[in-house]
Amino acid sequence: MSSPNGSGSAPLPDPPDGRAPFLATFLATGFYSGYIPWMSGTFGTLVGLLLYLIPGFENPVLLSLLILVTLFAGVAAAARVASSVGHRLTRSAEIAKQKFQPGGHETADPSIIVIDEIVGIWIALLFLPKTVPVMIIAFLAFRFFDIVKPQPARSLERIPGGWGIMLDDVVAGVYANIATWGGWWLWERFLG
Repeated sequence: MSSPNGSGSAPLPDPPDGRAPFLATFLATGFYSGYIPWMSGTFGTLVGLLLYLIPGFENPVLLSLLILVTLFAGVAAAARVASSVGHRLTRSAEIAKQKFQPGGHETADPSIIVIDEIVGIWIALLFLPKTVPVMIIAFLAFRFFDIVKPQPARSLERIPGGWGIMLDDVVAGVYANIATWGGWWLWERFLG
């Protein structure tokens, strides 16, 4: 049976003060990088990229495992934080949503939650060589697809709870991975 927080497990009681627990907040906000008051998604993506720079992180088996674990942990953490803070957006996020994602947003996806961007950039980099051009292309491609949200990302964003928060970025990461392969091929062919 699914819980109200969308995590698929029994709901945890909220703390008496109504705030999300520390661990959920720490994870969902990408080690608090989501609290940067402008372009929090970009800074969350940078946190994911910085973690990717750890030697050995690019190993496809390790990275795939980290993506899966972080995806499921992110679903639970994002649901807890979103239910605590609601749909609060930074000004830059409001502008991007008005321009690229018009219409109402039924589910809470506050700007401080950036664990979805961390997972998304890891997906964008999966199975690619760990080079500076690849990382730059993946970063730009992921930010583009995360902001524009081509289908089915936009539809998945409407799923309640943490699943909607995470899955649209999974799709953006897949699109960015495909675009990065193409960008890397062009880089190697014409600049490499």
